[in-house]
Amino acid sequence: MDNGVAAGRGSASTLGQLSLGLTLLAFGLGHTGVIDGVSAADAVTLAVWVGGVTLFVAGLMELRAGNAPNGTAFAALGAFWFTWGRGAGAEASAEATGLFLVLFALLALTLTLGAASAGRLAQGVHGLLCVSLLLLAVAQFAGNDGLAQAGGWAAVLSGAGAWYTATAPLASWPAARPGRAADPGVTVSG
Repeated sequence: MDNGVAAGRGSASTLGQLSLGLTLLAFGLGHTGVIDGVSAADAVTLAVWVGGVTLFVAGLMELRAGNAPNGTAFAALGAFWFTWGRGAGAEASAEATGLFLVLFALLALTLTLGAASAGRLAQGVHGLLCVSLLLLAVAQFAGNDGLAQAGGWAAVLSGAGAWYTATAPLASWPAARPGRAADPGVTVSG
């Protein structure tokens, strides 16, 4: 394996990480307010089809290939994005929205703890997602736009990590610092 990049180009893991990364980037940037006129609601279509359907299918493919950690993560996160995208704009109280975010933050926490053997990058992606969802939940409960922006930035960082995880094997980028073994979190199984 050259440059510390794991084998498995074009696998369901790559598709899943790419789908997760792009969805988190769009969702996060929408919450930050950094792009004038763009909000999280603008990420709904992407969340349903790329984050929801594509990620769920990638999860099923990973489960079928015997990769239970990635399969579980992708399928569960696909369900989250599909549910969030389909429910966006619906009449729901701030408390109900906050509870939804807390419940999926617990999922992200489980994925973070479960990714210990996958490496720091995988743990970082799920950990930042957990932080993002918790900040967004508290922002809903408290009606605090500053916390929502912070949650958006955590989602952007998580999305960038997932995007890198998908892109590194495709672009033959190094997945480890020189002199270190490749981070198993960037391993793309086939």
